[in-house]
Amino acid sequence: MKTITKKPEVLAPAGTLEKLKTAIHYGADAVYIGGNAYGLRSRAGNFSFDEMKEGVAFARKYNAKVYVAANIVAHENDTDGAGEYFRTLRDIGIDAVIVSDPALIEICALEAPGLPIHLSTQASATNYETLNFWHEEGLERVVLAREVSMDEIKQIRNNTDVEIEVFIHGAMCISYSGRCVLSNHMSMRDANRGGCSQSCRWKYDIFEMDEETGQPIGLEGNPDEPFSMSAVDMAMIRHIPDLVEAGVDSLKIEGRMKSIHYVSTVSNVYRQAIDAYCNDPENYEFNEAWEDELWKVAQRELATGFYYGIPDPNQQIFGKPRKIPKYTFIGQVIDYDEETNIATIEQRNHFKIGDDIEFYGPGFSHHKQTITEMWDEDGNPLDVARHPMMIVKMKVEHPVKPLDMMRKRKA
Repeated sequence: MKTITKKPEVLAPAGTLEKLKTAIHYGADAVYIGGNAYGLRSRAGNFSFDEMKEGVAFARKYNAKVYVAANIVAHENDTDGAGEYFRTLRDIGIDAVIVSDPALIEICALEAPGLPIHLSTQASATNYETLNFWHEEGLERVVLAREVSMDEIKQIRNNTDVEIEVFIHGAMCISYSGRCVLSNHMSMRDANRGGCSQSCRWKYDIFEMDEETGQPIGLEGNPDEPFSMSAVDMAMIRHIPDLVEAGVDSLKIEGRMKSIHYVSTVSNVYRQAIDAYCNDPENYEFNEAWEDELWKVAQRELATGFYYGIPDPNQQIFGKPRKIPKYTFIGQVIDYDEETNIATIEQRNHFKIGDDIEFYGPGFSHHKQTITEMWDEDGNPLDVARHPMMIVKMKVEHPVKPLDMMRKRKA
């Protein structure tokens, strides 16, 4: 009989305070955020210290944790002020910082004692000796390199007591553990210091210059689909039992720059799958609806990365992609009247009378309906909700709750 000794943590991305609250509401045990320094997502909605305080206070209400990514590769002068920064995070109540650079790790350990440190995936930890080394340096968790296989995770688990965190869903980087200088060369934006322009996802061809016109000529004859170095996205939803049985402590979702539609959907799905397996592993059955749900926010094909072998060409984006059904996040429930079945919606995208829509909420609740009646805040009938963030009242066919989401399929 299978017994689960420890349920792994669902760790979700939170690029903004709204996303932090959404992720926790939809089942995340912990979130990771970025501050205004030392992180690898300079274009994400990074948190001020005041926003961190609010986020930590919210997380505490739900017994959730907040981690801060400070995982740049530090050049000279990049560490200036780091000690004060880490002390501030500690005093705010941040549960851990995610760091890759040894200099920043040492500064944090010496100048902000009591603030737990997690080793970032950028540090490329791929064996248990490395984990034990960092454990001796005072780190309590290591985010493994994305190149580690499932068999290697089992070996690592059997030889170390350090907490293990792995990525289970989201974008994959074409470079080893995300350490890349292509963006620096192509756009003068340093990927290792927060400025990646995702140059690998651009389209490429081999060219020569026409001597007469001075214009480039594609040597491949201007193919319909130029070459790229772009990897498909990761999805481990079908392999939760393997991850749990391998002894992974934290299951990490990528995407601090993604929408609340993405964060809520993916957190919700993995919450359901992990709970279903851990609560009754003997009778666990994969629910196809979980994967169907993930496709509603997928941007690329999905695969399992390095977990079960070296990725083959099918895990690269070549040729015409399969047509992925696209859903638009169109509103969020802010109130519901049980007597009248009227929901109050904060509009996020255009919708109108006659649209087929879907509501979803925590616990994997779903229902579909057609919009038949809606009004503005003053009770005036509406045909279309076209103004961003406008408040709309709508007749609904099933009960909904505040923070439930509303979406529709694109034509």
